[in-house]
Amino acid sequence: MLLKVGELAKHTGLTVRTLHHYDAIGLLAPSARSDAGYRLYNAADIGRLHAIQALRLLGLPLAEIGGLLGAESGALPTIIQRQIASLDQQIAEASVLRERLALLEERLAEGAQPDMQDWLATLEQMTAYGRYFSPAEIKSVMANWRVVADQWPPLIAEVAALMARGVPSDALEVQPLAYRWMNLMGQWMDGNYDLVTRWGEMYRREPVARRDDGPPAELIDYIGAAIGLRMAALLRHLDTEDFARLGKPPEDEWRRLGEELAALQARGVPPQDDAVQAIALAWVRLFDAFTDHDPALAGRLMKAMASEPVLQAAAVVGPAARDYLLQTIAVLQQKSSTAGPATP
Repeated sequence: MLLKVGELAKHTGLTVRTLHHYDAIGLLAPSARSDAGYRLYNAADIGRLHAIQALRLLGLPLAEIGGLLGAESGALPTIIQRQIASLDQQIAEASVLRERLALLEERLAEGAQPDMQDWLATLEQMTAYGRYFSPAEIKSVMANWRVVADQWPPLIAEVAALMARGVPSDALEVQPLAYRWMNLMGQWMDGNYDLVTRWGEMYRREPVARRDDGPPAELIDYIGAAIGLRMAALLRHLDTEDFARLGKPPEDEWRRLGEELAALQARGVPPQDDAVQAIALAWVRLFDAFTDHDPALAGRLMKAMASEPVLQAAAVVGPAARDYLLQTIAVLQQKSSTAGPATP
């Protein structure tokens, strides 16, 4: 039985134009022609067309289908495996795209209906974020931003004031701000050192990723240099795994205890006094939690604080109060071997 092109199109649901295209690219050439020159398809041609349609349903491009049909049947598993891998990649990319669109939707929902310029700016910014972070990481960063947003402007203003005064970035005077900047970044990025590093890289390389009210690049370079000195001092004693284990510094509690300790010291109360020792014990417990209840990690951090002036410059208590605290802790350790090390 021979079918003309119109009849074959009707039976298969394809258009005549599609069948002509298949013939033109050598994918499905009719086995015969009528005296008038019409294309005629036999049973083998119809079988090949069904194979083409089946492979098209799998998503294979026409160029690959031609090679597959001309190859030995043993190549079919390889083709199918490759197609499955391609589909898996498409699914993964679609999932990422969906998450990014959801993030974009959330961000746009925070304000009024944007005009086209705002929309494009937001889209461009999200694209820049996507080059450095996964959708889940972007969502976490955005959620945490709401917690730390109010703390950034005053800190940025203080850093800008030091720059305006001409204080060099390697001056010890900058270190308290570098310490606060590091802690705030850690809070923002869930204590993930890798996230902090990638954010810094993005901020320097991608102008579109910066907020309009964010710090200028020169301020970032200035505080970055001060932070670099602090990190270099810490890395002489700790490694990156240690950083990952450190908790959120309990600055407010340490500062409150430091003020109480300084008041007792000013009154001449000795380290053996119960009130002084109660403060020291509270400090020890906070430091123990901060260092993941690991005496070895606590000891390394203690050594760093004791030997690195750049770290001491940002301590929450002064040298005199620090010595007073350490004397009190020594008394506590004499009384009980369960007390761990601590440092201001």
